[in-house]
Amino acid sequence: MGFVHKFACLCLLLLASLGQASAATKDDSQAAIALLEKALAYYHDNGDKAFAAFSRQGEFVDKDRYVFVVDTKGVMLASGGPSSALIGRDVSEVLGPDLQKAFKQALMVPEGNGIQQAEYRWQNWADGKVERKHVFYQRIGQRILAVGYYLPRASAEQAKTLLDKASADLGKDEKGTLTAINSLKGGYLQDDLYVFVVDLNTQRYVAHGTNLRLINTDFGKISDPEGKPVGEPILALIGKQDEGEYEYRWKNPVTGKVEDKHAYLKKVGHFLVAVGYYSP
Repeated sequence: MGFVHKFACLCLLLLASLGQASAATKDDSQAAIALLEKALAYYHDNGDKAFAAFSRQGEFVDKDRYVFVVDTKGVMLASGGPSSALIGRDVSEVLGPDLQKAFKQALMVPEGNGIQQAEYRWQNWADGKVERKHVFYQRIGQRILAVGYYLPRASAEQAKTLLDKASADLGKDEKGTLTAINSLKGGYLQDDLYVFVVDLNTQRYVAHGTNLRLINTDFGKISDPEGKPVGEPILALIGKQDEGEYEYRWKNPVTGKVEDKHAYLKKVGHFLVAVGYYSP
């Protein structure tokens, strides 16, 4: 799929998913809204002349947050990010008839509804990973101004969903699932969520979604960065029950920082399957 096609799909998801967005990270949310409000005020005073300011590295770019503008015909008019390569192009034309129709309908967001929001998955140009992105946007006349940011942390509900998927898959295809987890395929790595599996007979890792160096390592000897035991209490917990939860400190693979992690645990045959979400 080409860049233009992918960006058109992005716009479709962005504008069509109103009301489906989850709660955004508070600080990032406030910063994105502030940047959008600043852009809206600037556009109010300068009209389309504002596009030049939106499309250069300056006051309308804040870290990975930037302003972009499309018109109601699907043409990219301005962007302070990598999508500036699409300025002047009708991104809706690369879609098939059905998607093109849906895209054009989504672009006809009624004016006067204030700032809207949406959430979708999109490639982060900073690291090349497909991550969740939260976007705020507002229509002004025939223009739609938007600002988005990437969400580095997945939710508790997403962690539970991934655990259920991995557990079900492991029960159906043990070898294939372990191979897929270790090869980062099969949807077992999502943002900062990943699956790890321990063989309860040997108490050693047999699969890990981000760190293959842990394979065959004794899970019972694993400790957090401060030396507090992690593996031993988890094994003790899952030895008494088929499911459980455990909290500890661990490095977030997306932010690179040691954060609080809440792990959901499930016993599948002679395996321990775990997925955890992070919080700052």
